[in-house]
Amino acid sequence: MSSSRGKQIFGSNCVGCHGLDGTGSQRAPNIVSNPQVQKLSAEEMFRIVSDGVPGTGMPSFKSLGPPAIRSTVAYVRSLQGKNSVATLPGNPKQGKTLFFGAAECGNCHMAGGRGGFIGPDLSTYGQTHSAEAIKTAIITPAARDHVQSLVTAITATGERYEGIVRNEDNFSLQLQSADGAFHFLAKVELKSFERSQTLLMPSDYGTKLPTEQLNDVASFLLKLAQSSTPPTVHHPEEE
Repeated sequence: MSSSRGKQIFGSNCVGCHGLDGTGSQRAPNIVSNPQVQKLSAEEMFRIVSDGVPGTGMPSFKSLGPPAIRSTVAYVRSLQGKNSVATLPGNPKQGKTLFFGAAECGNCHMAGGRGGFIGPDLSTYGQTHSAEAIKTAIITPAARDHVQSLVTAITATGERYEGIVRNEDNFSLQLQSADGAFHFLAKVELKSFERSQTLLMPSDYGTKLPTEQLNDVASFLLKLAQSSTPPTVHHPEEE
């Protein structure tokens, strides 16, 4: 598939809405750095270009034909950096040791089928985040995709639960503890319920981990992502 051919087709059919560099406009979204778009496989992108997205401004380009659509998808993925291997700033092997060891990331996060349950699974995190973005998220709470606080619930019978709230309504809550277990609690049966100001993920990694170790952890996540299957993306028209 020719990159120049894909660029030509993109320029003729897509830049009017998605912009010259694919970063979007008032008419259409960013398709280069948008995490939801980056998570799409080449097959999913092909289907979207071919069939369009009902209920949105994205029309069908099926008339271009499969070869042209594949070239366009390849060009978009090159804009996303998907056709090149991410440069590793450090040592992924040492990063893995840190992740599951001294840095204690694995206490909360799953990575490659190993680790904790209470934090987001980071197996594919490196597919949608650069090395710099990963390091920034580690040391800067405001840059993280998910910021969660610990909660403590004590029942009327004295049972104590600590973890994060997964679901909550006016009458009950679903709490997940660090061991991955889910606890369904009726609020009327709680003696106390406190939301801690302490973030689930520590905010002092900037002082705990030197730059070299941050580079190693980022390299581990980037390398892991290269061999991990992207998460399944569901589209509204399929539901």
